[in-house]
Amino acid sequence: MKTLFLVGYMGCGKSTLGRKAAQRLGVRFADTDALVEARQGACVADLFRYEGEERFREEERNALEEVIGGETDCVVSTGGGLPIWRDNMTRMNAAGATVYLKRSPEQIASRLSPYGRQKRPRLRGLSDEELVSFMTHDMAQRERFYAQASVTFDCGSMSDSEVLNRIVELWNSLN
Repeated sequence: MKTLFLVGYMGCGKSTLGRKAAQRLGVRFADTDALVEARQGACVADLFRYEGEERFREEERNALEEVIGGETDCVVSTGGGLPIWRDNMTRMNAAGATVYLKRSPEQIASRLSPYGRQKRPRLRGLSDEELVSFMTHDMAQRERFYAQASVTFDCGSMSDSEVLNRIVELWNSLN
């Protein structure tokens, strides 16, 4: 079984590109945030607000273990914070290939729609300037985890189509 985990900061394109890659490859797509929401019957923002981050991260780990225990090839989009919690990055690297979709805070901010900001609890209510400042600081703290990925794609100079092609090429190169 092949598993390819897409990691990176929220809004970098993991879900969109992961879904497209899985479709092109004819394999299963899993989104850890969607799995948590389906299990809990609530959106990520509400889980964060009412249950707290620690409880959300536990549910996220359960979703990760579900994907790892699956019996079919899979492209997985992870939540932006999943790699930084406990040994999740080590766990993903042991279970498959990991790809860090690296983008700058300015690039991610320009990709996020107003809805995209609202559905992410940590970004709600931030002005454009505050958003970039927050992401710059937050991404710096997460970088050492993301950098543990098997492969890093610096997406800043690539179109989404080019990134998608690179993901598909990587998948095809996996044993």
